[in-house]
Amino acid sequence: MATIKDVARLAGVGLGTASRVVSGKGSVSPATLVKVRAAIDQLGFRPSHAARTLLSGNSKMVGVYIPVLSGTFYTPILQIIDNELRAAGLHMVVAFGAGLGGARQQAIEGLAFLVERGCDGLILMTNVLQEEDLSVLGPRPKPMVVLNHYFDSISGQCFTVDHKLGGKIAARTLLDHGHREIALVSGPASLPDNVARVAAFKVELTAAGIDTGTMWAVEKDFSPAGGWSAAKELVESGRRCTAMFCANDEMAAGALSYFQEAGIRVPHEISVIGYDDTPSAEFFAPRLSTVHMPWREMTQNGVSDLLNRCYDLQRPVTRNYPVTMTLRASLARAGQV
Repeated sequence: MATIKDVARLAGVGLGTASRVVSGKGSVSPATLVKVRAAIDQLGFRPSHAARTLLSGNSKMVGVYIPVLSGTFYTPILQIIDNELRAAGLHMVVAFGAGLGGARQQAIEGLAFLVERGCDGLILMTNVLQEEDLSVLGPRPKPMVVLNHYFDSISGQCFTVDHKLGGKIAARTLLDHGHREIALVSGPASLPDNVARVAAFKVELTAAGIDTGTMWAVEKDFSPAGGWSAAKELVESGRRCTAMFCANDEMAAGALSYFQEAGIRVPHEISVIGYDDTPSAEFFAPRLSTVHMPWREMTQNGVSDLLNRCYDLQRPVTRNYPVTMTLRASLARAGQV
């Protein structure tokens, strides 16, 4: 395979001159440009990725860290990131939680992996890291943006959605449909976004006169299995509820599946609403009513901000995205048959 040295030798020019032609940076006389391009064509020279990185000063790669490479939540977000990067002529390198350590240690190791791979910039989507963990980036950190989390030290690089508003909308939707006996399936109490949505949900119910201290509630792990077991526990408890709020769509999917197997009709006997409005929510049975969180808008703007930082672009960036409720078949008015 021909190298840049072979091109320089055949064209009769110095290595630096040949490099300037290949990279497109720096001045070269028209006659020299013709000679070097002719040598490139004759040799069939194609610069390797490593060579292009050396010549241009960047790798055209952006690193992305997510906790898990599965499910209906992270996969669509990765697709959005990949589409945005490919449209800009860039490539995505993904790291995700793996190994023997806990979630925080896995995130630290994943971030270090992306730095070591020479990525031009980083997109981080995990809320288990602490401010001090950013030291893994070194004294001269790569440009980075954070999705769905907030660090005080880099607040301008953080893009998130309004989970308090999301929780409030979930509660208000159930109240407006006449529900007052409500079951709550929350996610892990260690995750700040879950804490925000659940707290706002309870505040809205309390304002409507509902005692949230005695409501049926359980904490699960954001998985379909968690939703299944929550629905099973509710039924076995004998507690009468007309509605269930699941703090993400995957748990709602599990709950719907259990209710169907148990012969409990949704929404006739119990309504179910989720949170996120993932692409698969409209294909659940019945189709899931869920809080629509603007993940696409958040992700696209985060990517745009990173590309501006990495490549001196001027892409528009906004930070306020609408949170709404998507009404589908899994929700009915209380008492409606």
